[in-house]
Amino acid sequence: MKVYLVGGAVRDGLLGIADDNTEKDWVVVGSSPDEMLDLGYRQVGKEFPVFLHPGTQEEYALARLERKVGKGYKGFEFDTSRAVTLEQDLSRRDLTINAIAQDIRNNDELFDPFDGYSDLNDGLLRHVSDAFSEDPVRVLRVARFAARFKPFGFKVAHATHRLMKEMVSSGEVDALTPERVFKELEKSLSYETPSAFFKVLCACGAYQRIFTPLSIEVHHSHNNQFEFLDGLATRQPHLKFSLWLINENVDDISTLCQRLKTPKQYEQLARLSAQFYSFVNAFNLQTVELIYEFFVKTDALRRKDRFEDLLKIYQLLSIDVVAIITLQEQLGSIDIASLDKANIAQAIIDEKKSIIALFVDATQ
Repeated sequence: MKVYLVGGAVRDGLLGIADDNTEKDWVVVGSSPDEMLDLGYRQVGKEFPVFLHPGTQEEYALARLERKVGKGYKGFEFDTSRAVTLEQDLSRRDLTINAIAQDIRNNDELFDPFDGYSDLNDGLLRHVSDAFSEDPVRVLRVARFAARFKPFGFKVAHATHRLMKEMVSSGEVDALTPERVFKELEKSLSYETPSAFFKVLCACGAYQRIFTPLSIEVHHSHNNQFEFLDGLATRQPHLKFSLWLINENVDDISTLCQRLKTPKQYEQLARLSAQFYSFVNAFNLQTVELIYEFFVKTDALRRKDRFEDLLKIYQLLSIDVVAIITLQEQLGSIDIASLDKANIAQAIIDEKKSIIALFVDATQ
């Protein structure tokens, strides 16, 4: 048996990216499940044999071929016999830059049958073969790689773009599961330049299919209307998620989040951000009643971490929130012991409105 390092670790190493989060994936050629188990590896894959190294716990997969038998990324049959070659295994991968193997036991010799090294140098995201179109997840992955490698100047190859458009028109992308869509979306939002993720999906028509019922108008041009998401002073995906949806209808945000099965944190923050965007943008012009309702509906005094995230989102949009922070501190420092105990709930409300009124008089 022979073992090769494959995939992202090889690609990132050749690009000079030192990323501790890049998992090392290994492919094993000329072995069998029984031999791997005899060597102390632990099998974890059900659909095809994947094994964990007894020491490092890194994944070792038997070289395999696959045959499309149904819709979606689960509709495959696999052949992991000893006869499967390294080139055959690499031929089933999505992009040429991910189809490079490295023999670390032989001076890190590269095995690159699909010219991925040249595509790395040319900044090209190019599919390995027409089998690319059999797995709808690859549409999302190409878009994500476009976002991750945008700072390196990577572009989607024209032929790959055409194939992605065909996958949309054929309905193949409709087989994507909500969990996988959100996983790729969340990863893309964590990058420095997530705008490329959305632009690539728009260009091939997948954005409109995957992110129904968003109302954003997609412009078919070389302009990227999502560039406001790039270069922000945060890498937190839940904040960028809200920024992405800031101009959307609140009910549509809920519908989308339910379809994608997003964490509640994402949905709640996105809804609040969109709901109060215009309000916060004109905070100094608001009435006492509306300001009071804002603090109540955002649960600013109890859900402090979420409210802090909400204000971070507005700050990332260059909105001055100093007045809101000041007022929040004043509302949170009420001396309840000094209030009328006969109707304490109403007394607290009256005191809060009194503080807000004084603040409004001083700032308007």
